[in-house]
Amino acid sequence: MRSPALLTDRYELTMLQASLRTGSARRRAVFELFARQLPAGRRYGVVAGTGRFLDELMRFSFSDEQVDWLLERRVVDEPTARWLAAYRFGGDVWGYPEGETYFGGSPVLVVEASFAEAVLLETLALSVFNHDSAVASAATRMTCAAGERPCIEMGSRRTHEQAAVASARAAYLAGFAATSNLEAGARYGVPTTGTSAHAFTLLHDSEREAFASQVAALGEQTTLLVDTYDVEAAVRTAVEVAGTGLGAVRLDSGDLVQTATQVRRQLDGLGAHQTRIVVTGDLDEHAIAGLAAAPVDGYGVGTSLVTGSGHPTCGFVYKLVARAASDRADAPLRGVAKTSPSKATVAGRKWALRRLGADKVAEAEVVGVGQQPVDDGNDRPLLVELVRGGERRWHESLDDSRARHLRSRAELPLAAYHLSRGEPALRTVYETPEEVPR
Repeated sequence: MRSPALLTDRYELTMLQASLRTGSARRRAVFELFARQLPAGRRYGVVAGTGRFLDELMRFSFSDEQVDWLLERRVVDEPTARWLAAYRFGGDVWGYPEGETYFGGSPVLVVEASFAEAVLLETLALSVFNHDSAVASAATRMTCAAGERPCIEMGSRRTHEQAAVASARAAYLAGFAATSNLEAGARYGVPTTGTSAHAFTLLHDSEREAFASQVAALGEQTTLLVDTYDVEAAVRTAVEVAGTGLGAVRLDSGDLVQTATQVRRQLDGLGAHQTRIVVTGDLDEHAIAGLAAAPVDGYGVGTSLVTGSGHPTCGFVYKLVARAASDRADAPLRGVAKTSPSKATVAGRKWALRRLGADKVAEAEVVGVGQQPVDDGNDRPLLVELVRGGERRWHESLDDSRARHLRSRAELPLAAYHLSRGEPALRTVYETPEEVPR
């Protein structure tokens, strides 16, 4: 399998080359991945991509072929090429585990290593977390709007082929029940589902013939697509072919509230009381919420989900927040920060906890700068150890992360569930010792 080492920006390697020349590459450094604020109008975000990032980190090394290419294109000089050929990440990583909710300033990922080791990971970390967390943050809004009704991820044809696999994983993490993407099932164990498209109906001389063929192959519990021609006629034919035990019918167009209501009435009149109604067709969280009163049993979501429902990135950045005071191995860490307008950062290594009230409802995101924040007895630490000395320590299943998300979301105040644009559900509070520079 090809190394992900070149999934990076050139300036990571030019910084590496310059720092190797001066000796500063060896300085211990702390980088943090965080969002300055949530995307406009969002109440909370969802961390996704931790597992994928760690998978890539464990394979992050430069092959002979890659090093030769960098030399041939004069991207790096000979000493830097030799350093890259021997590169293996040997530092430590902490982070918010997958499924956790986050807010502006949350230290979602903390990387501590030499500057040279850590700076190379910037582009990889940002690309994974910005994509996966954007999809998960959209997915959680959709599953909240759907309530107990299942959501199915169907966005593969609306994004890059590899992004489709990551999207299915992130959507499942945030509560989706299944995906249409088989690679996501094979690679990550996400349940898969799917039956037929309009092309299958159009292939046959009649709708009856198409339904009969599908039922013969997949059984009466299959889902029949009933809006290729006339919905009312198709529902009647579907029940005649499959019987009253028909699993489901799918609607993909038109006024879904009105059509679903008519179809439910028709199915009940035909005795197919247990036949479910699944709707698809450019759905997002707002459309799902609008269908809450309709007799719908499930939703298939594609384009809006895999594009973050209006926010295709989380705005995560990866910034140096502390470095050793000198090149000595035992030199203490010193906080560093940008002061540029609108892009200022907070200096110092961070820790975080979720401040909970006596009722176990979250009240604030508390970020300690240079030290652990003070736990008042009800609080919940957020950072976990992911990598120590270059060895992976975090090996959580996707189902465990999925369960964590439900717990984390459930402790948020009710305002977090509003789909309208609003302020973050929790404020971020920094606890900063006086001696730590900001």
